[in-house]
Amino acid sequence: MASFDRRRINGPEESRPPVFEDDEDAEQISVTPKTRKGRANKDIRPIFLTTGLISEGNGSSYIETEKTKIACAVYGPRQIKNEPYNEIGNLNVEVKFSPFSCSRRRAPLRDAEDRSISVLIQQSLLPSLRLELLPKSGIDVFITIIENDGVEACVASGAVAASTALADAGIEMFGLVTSCASAMVEEDIWLDPTAEETVRARASFTIACIPALGTVTNIWQTGQLTAEEAICCLEACQTCCRDIHNVMASALLNSQAAKCS
Repeated sequence: MASFDRRRINGPEESRPPVFEDDEDAEQISVTPKTRKGRANKDIRPIFLTTGLISEGNGSSYIETEKTKIACAVYGPRQIKNEPYNEIGNLNVEVKFSPFSCSRRRAPLRDAEDRSISVLIQQSLLPSLRLELLPKSGIDVFITIIENDGVEACVASGAVAASTALADAGIEMFGLVTSCASAMVEEDIWLDPTAEETVRARASFTIACIPALGTVTNIWQTGQLTAEEAICCLEACQTCCRDIHNVMASALLNSQAAKCS
């Protein structure tokens, strides 16, 4: 009989290596980069958006687009103490990945990727807020990425979730901020790309805008695009943002109707 170490959890005496089946997604995606799995080039993934997920916050939202799942909570406005007087309020955005959100387990500490996504979302939201009405006050936005399917998808979905949560908290805004990502695969524009599709692309283009005002609040591009290609990506993303704006408005209306009933 083998001797066991009682201080540790020992494995079985006989074991076999696991056998994994081939990834279905990898089989369904064609080798030809001009085809997508289950949708056309200008189609986006279905969006599930709801508010009131976190009861402790002043406002909250949850968004899910297939493999991208994000929860957002808003706290404030609240007074900023031990700082000099400022006539304009402060917006703080903090993004954090769950340890199980990626294919490889992430450390619980924040890294450079978390901070870069936080800055992009903060820049997207700032033009939509009336912070001049909140002197010496701060608004804290905490975004938790539960499942990650590409950085571009996290930035776009995070901005949508944060803007919805801010509206749910009753913050004065000029309009809702919507965001959409695109990828340039050869000569085709793929909207709302997944992580695998982004790897195939030679460039990605993400915008955030306020459809009610027709203004763009932020643009983030990686890779090389010509001026004509960038304009085409911008127009395609703006058209998609108007559809996302309807989803956000419906989610807020349903939330208010549930509160009043």
